Amino acid sequence: MKITPGKLKGMNAVSDSRGVIAAAAMDQRGSLEKALTKEGGKPATRQQMEEFKTAVTSHLTRYASAILLDPEYGLPAAAARSKNAGLLLAYEKTGYDNARPGRQADLLSHESVRRLKEAGADCIKVLIYYTPFEKSDINDEKHAFVERLGSECKGEDMPLFLEFVGYDPNGGDEKGLEYAKKKPEIVTRSMEEFSKDKYGVDVLKVEMPINMKFVQGTKAFAGEAAYNRADAIRLFQETSKAAKKPFIYLSAGVSNAEFNESLALAAESGVKFNGVLCGRATWKDGIAVYAKQGLGAFEKWLSEEGRRNIEAVNESLKAASPWYGFYGAQSAAALA
Repeated sequence: MKITPGKLKGMNAVSDSRGVIAAAAMDQRGSLEKALTKEGGKPATRQQMEEFKTAVTSHLTRYASAILLDPEYGLPAAAARSKNAGLLLAYEKTGYDNARPGRQADLLSHESVRRLKEAGADCIKVLIYYTPFEKSDINDEKHAFVERLGSECKGEDMPLFLEFVGYDPNGGDEKGLEYAKKKPEIVTRSMEEFSKDKYGVDVLKVEMPINMKFVQGTKAFAGEAAYNRADAIRLFQETSKAAKKPFIYLSAGVSNAEFNESLALAAESGVKFNGVLCGRATWKDGIAVYAKQGLGAFEKWLSEEGRRNIEAVNESLKAASPWYGFYGAQSAAALA
């Protein structure tokens, strides 16, 4: 594997001194707007969206190697990030296209990799919904979509972070037991697919291969078992073997405690993951504080509870490995 100068620069910008990606995520749009509306009892405004993102960014990037934001509401926040933190910008529209089958993604109509680069992005991130159990023609469209993304990022010499979130094409409950049993294969085969060079993906942003609520013997266990701890450790190991590119874990909206327990299992399994992009696990409990008590109370919450949350994740990242290890290098400088 080789890396170009622009991609090397971008990867270094979003990594810490160890070559680990300790990034915070604040690119939520539709889900954040709904949550603020629910907690505030009235429709969330653009000002609230921007203010919330700016507060999270200004406080939490003091303890992060990077922040993931969206160009729709997040650019004021990008200007407020700590000097030590790199910037990833999301390129996809929030949600997915309801007019087409298969949860197809759409890119932001008025953005391009060039424009995001000019806005200050060090790396580009795109989320797609993907499962190997979907119809082949639908997945073929998604494969072509990622190939185009890879080519565009290659043209601008920008790192591409691809986030793939699994789903049930038959409409089943993705938080239920049956899906939990299928999840390891969905994650493994997705990692295997998008590790292929033809996609031009630089970092795989992946879900945990298991649902912690169904892992018997863990604190997160909710009563029904899909796997035990030994199974979970084996599944972490099997999924990691499928990755031929650096990969990081996403928090997927779970609690801070559950996310850190997941990272502890990954560490116990010996998986050489390269960091995290952690969003709601660090700040979602502050949504009600902001919506009901205002910015001042939220900033106080961020400085105390938010800080504890992100520091707990950073502690878990002691088990992470540098991304440049996938290139066979002992340091990022060796790739220059």
